[in-house]
Amino acid sequence: MVLHKLQHVGRRMFSKYLLVTNTATASSLLALGDCIIQHIEKMDNKEKSYNFQRTGRMFTMGFLFGPVSHVWYKILDRYLPGAGLRTVACKILADQTVAGPFFCSAFFIGMSLLEGKSRQEGMEEVKAKFWTVYMLDWCLWPPAQFINFFFLPPSLRVVYVSGITLVWNTILSWMKHKEQHVETEVKQS
Repeated sequence: MVLHKLQHVGRRMFSKYLLVTNTATASSLLALGDCIIQHIEKMDNKEKSYNFQRTGRMFTMGFLFGPVSHVWYKILDRYLPGAGLRTVACKILADQTVAGPFFCSAFFIGMSLLEGKSRQEGMEEVKAKFWTVYMLDWCLWPPAQFINFFFLPPSLRVVYVSGITLVWNTILSWMKHKEQHVETEVKQS
């Protein structure tokens, strides 16, 4: 009985309420990625206190990125239907050349705005960090997206990507806040 109810809820989450599921997953995993980095930072510096506002900003970015990711995958599936090798290669290329730069730039600009900084300061951060993050993006995402587009049904795409994103979000949080790591090390010296 309980298993049947869970299956029913699962089917609804991954069909009727897929946008909500995708948004909640993206938000939660961006926040969790930041929690992981803050835990690592705390292991390195015992005096550092947990920054709940920082995690809240990461959650907010996930709340914004979840629906955009949801729509992005629908667009890819609509204009590049199927899971043949050629189609999958086209989806990966589109993802890396359109979505990758967009999400990378939007992340740094959005986080800067949420921190109360100006759009110009956000653009400066994009200029300083974009290529490093984008090169890391090329290392992680094409193999992950091959699995996504070749093996998974569309209803599981954003949730799968959100799982991989946990690793990616940890990297993004570290890149976003790495100046704080350097400042802490200089103060300790």
